[in-house]
Amino acid sequence: MDFSIASILALDGLTNGAVYALLALATVLVFAVTRVIFIPQGEFVAFGALTLALLQAGKVPGTVWFLLALALAAALSDVVNGWRHHLPARRVALQVLRTLAWPVLASAIAIWAAPRGFPLAVQALLTLALVTPFGSLIYRLAYESLADASVLVLLIVSVGVHFALVGLGLFFFGAEGFRNPSFWDERFAAGALTLSGQAVIIFFASLALIVLLYLFFERTLTGKALRATAVNRAGARLMGISSSAAGRMAFTMAALIGALSGLLIGPTTTIFYDSGFLIGLKGFVAAVFAGLSSYPLALVGALGVGLLESFGSFWASAFKEVIVFSSILPVLLWRSLADPHAEEH
Repeated sequence: MDFSIASILALDGLTNGAVYALLALATVLVFAVTRVIFIPQGEFVAFGALTLALLQAGKVPGTVWFLLALALAAALSDVVNGWRHHLPARRVALQVLRTLAWPVLASAIAIWAAPRGFPLAVQALLTLALVTPFGSLIYRLAYESLADASVLVLLIVSVGVHFALVGLGLFFFGAEGFRNPSFWDERFAAGALTLSGQAVIIFFASLALIVLLYLFFERTLTGKALRATAVNRAGARLMGISSSAAGRMAFTMAALIGALSGLLIGPTTTIFYDSGFLIGLKGFVAAVFAGLSSYPLALVGALGVGLLESFGSFWASAFKEVIVFSSILPVLLWRSLADPHAEEH
């Protein structure tokens, strides 16, 4: 391997690592706020890429019907909850309206816009509007009633949610794979190294989102409330911070980050309904490097995973996934020795 090949592999690894970094940050965020190891994070990536692909084809994406189905299930849950707690009909109606408003509006716009061939940027924004509500709805339907359960129970639920989303993804999107057009077709050459416009967008979008997340948690009241919930759930409740609202916000942000990651990675590889699992799992590996607690270490771990995958594919392409996922073993061993297990009460 000479320097030119190494530089190409490094650039490819850093490009993928930038996407994995977003997924790792979302995984750390969800776990810190809700204690949920959110295995289906990668499904948001697949939903984002496939939604944009179908909009590009002039078709109404299956995301629309999936979103409406989840919204109706959440609205029915609101009605049942109101009946059980004998809440006033007006309050229940307002909650149902809040649950349905955004999904119905976004779906209606998507149905109207799909055959009209709007520019790629407009379709990307519409994709984000469709996929982002999935986070809050999934949290409400699968996790909210189990918010105080053990981490193991929440992990088992995550496995079930993952299989459900994969199966429903096959039903709503079909088995066909799609590859989206690049947002920027420009190419920049420096010797043997060629940097595509899409790679530049990936780097800048990832950096911008990381900076925005930092400002959100440091400068906004909502961000500080999420941090407080992550540090001490019971204390946050005593201070008037709703753990349910914090969980919905964390899952909404995770869905937004996942959908954006799907838009970024869609032009670089063909995405199928089940492609999100491996992509999300690499983000999870990066999050484990950070102990599911540190955002800067998650970023470093994600870049390391990207580089390991890139160079592993060069030396042993058939075993690149094994190399990436095996790298988690020494990290887990070291963390187990450095921080002995304590029984959870």
